[in-house]
Amino acid sequence: MQELTERVFEISPPGGLFDATVIQNLFSAASAGARRLLVFRAVHAGEVVRLKPGLYMLGPTYRKSEAHPYQVAAFIHAPSHVSLQSSLAHHGLIPEAVYQVSSVTTARSRSYTTPIGVFSFDCVPSVAPRAGVVIEKLGRDAWAFIATPLRAIADLVYLDRAVAWSKDGSRFLTESLRIDEEDLARLPWAALAEIHEGIRDRRTQEYLRALEREYRHA
Repeated sequence: MQELTERVFEISPPGGLFDATVIQNLFSAASAGARRLLVFRAVHAGEVVRLKPGLYMLGPTYRKSEAHPYQVAAFIHAPSHVSLQSSLAHHGLIPEAVYQVSSVTTARSRSYTTPIGVFSFDCVPSVAPRAGVVIEKLGRDAWAFIATPLRAIADLVYLDRAVAWSKDGSRFLTESLRIDEEDLARLPWAALAEIHEGIRDRRTQEYLRALEREYRHA
């Protein structure tokens, strides 16, 4: 076992996830060049997976707990929350499996292709980034911020500038995304006010208000 792998394995980070700060703390007496060499050797040996510069994960053999993809997404780019098709699939509202983890951030949009999957982050400006977002336990030592269905819909509408209720109505959800109308009628609306307050985009707000009128008491 490589020295870096052994030292990180001893502290057992959740999901085997760790960053450059952890390495610096574990090898505080080593030079920056020596730490880079430790990383290179561990990655080359297949014991450590490089997710992006400065962010790493122990290989499967050396993890004491599995990292959920949503946990990894938060680790790769923060602040962010899982949203869009990933959230809708998580809540069982869209039928197909989603192979890319899609998240929303108030920082600039980014996408990362890693050895364990693709992680995208789209910018949705908000004065209340956690409006309509809940923290969920995904497994042992695994937590993630995940959009409620209504927040995921709000994020999707905001990002697709061509969508408007006056033109598309609920077809954007029922035809483009294939969400059942019965599921729309069961949407929880408790977070609507805070989502309106957080995402101050008139087109998105109008879409959500019309969606509420259409389905809240259906």
